Amino acid sequence: MHCRWRDNMADAQVTFVVKPHTTTGHDGITHVGGHQWRWDVPQVIASIEGKQNTFFTLENGVRADIGVVNGPSGKYLRTYADQKWTDNLLALPRQA
Repeated sequence: MHCRWRDNMADAQVTFVVKPHTTTGHDGITHVGGHQWRWDVPQVIASIEGKQNTFFTLENGVRADIGVVNGPSGKYLRTYADQKWTDNLLALPRQA
């Protein structure tokens, strides 16, 4: 994983998502990744909840941290910026 270190945790920038179905929202994202790494969503959720790593997106120089949300169909990833939940993950490029 290409990342920076912050408070003894890896701080990884997410630059793409894998989302097989284009009609679903955040809960349709199956993997996220960055420079030379790709993790499945349950692995990222466990890493965030276990305080092992932090993840973020960067759009126009503005950082949005990635957090875990408990939705009606289970946990999923979502960005948090300016003290509100945002849709930055959905705006990232998709990979197969």
